[in-house]
Amino acid sequence: MIRTRFTDLVGVEYPLVCGGMTGLGTAPLIAAVANAGALAFLTALTQPTPEALAAEISRTRDLTDRPFGVNLTILPTITPVPYDEYRAAIIENGVTIVETAGSSPEPHLPAFHAAGVKVIHKATSVRHAVSAARKGVDVISIDGFECAGHPGEDDVPGLVLIPAAVAKIDIPVIASGGIATGAGLAAALALGAEGVNMGTRFMATTEAPIHRNVKEQIVANGERDTVMVFRQFHNSARVARNGISEQIAAIGSRPGATFADVAELASGARGRSRVLEAGDLEDGMWWASMAQGLINDVDSCDAVVRRIIGDAESIMSKRLPGLLSDQDR
Repeated sequence: MIRTRFTDLVGVEYPLVCGGMTGLGTAPLIAAVANAGALAFLTALTQPTPEALAAEISRTRDLTDRPFGVNLTILPTITPVPYDEYRAAIIENGVTIVETAGSSPEPHLPAFHAAGVKVIHKATSVRHAVSAARKGVDVISIDGFECAGHPGEDDVPGLVLIPAAVAKIDIPVIASGGIATGAGLAAALALGAEGVNMGTRFMATTEAPIHRNVKEQIVANGERDTVMVFRQFHNSARVARNGISEQIAAIGSRPGATFADVAELASGARGRSRVLEAGDLEDGMWWASMAQGLINDVDSCDAVVRRIIGDAESIMSKRLPGLLSDQDR
């Protein structure tokens, strides 16, 4: 069994994480990942109100007795989000692990830590990871350039970013971005990480609450089937390649373009309703990482977790030691 400081800290069997995914982080998927022995996060803002979040936490507990957490993504919005109320719902409902992303989690740390909540913060650069560690988070999830969603503006891939972050901070680091296999887990551990975060891999599972067409497209896609959008707006994002995402990238590259020029095409509500729910792969923007090129099937969360752990253990115990000469052993 692979045991790290991270597994001991959060009380899970395996050093695998299904991070927060807006629209997907609901009870059926999160409970399935938890029951498989990994850690998964409900997404707070997928729920329209703090009260709805409390109900979703309860629904998840009906499906699993294993640890799970809640993702709280902190971003500036046109309509103010009652973050303090969502934080209170997390604490009052006994959740002990939180994943924060976006803006600094510092304002929320005193309340979380007073309630015994462990905080994992997502960062896309070493400097931001160091800053978050200094402010008191318990774990850093470091997102390489390969990841779905927002990889920051530095374009540093995981092979460099993971060990660079590990070298600068003393708390556990989880590797994120482009990981979907046991080889990826073994590599991340070799680079100094103490677990890995996967999003796209868990999208292609039987329990993921998205249309079968999306899951099958992830399997069909290769590592080149993503597009970077919003670069000119300094809010770079990696999404699946389709007609809409290529159109968004083309419009955004025009001189003087603003986000308003692509807002309707890039609408999250459009992507969720037309793609993730209805299965029309060409009628909205949807998120996926370069890990698409490593995903070959749609399977249960339990089967995915067991395969990844089994492959990683085999690589670490058999393949790698076999590369050493007799005199090195």
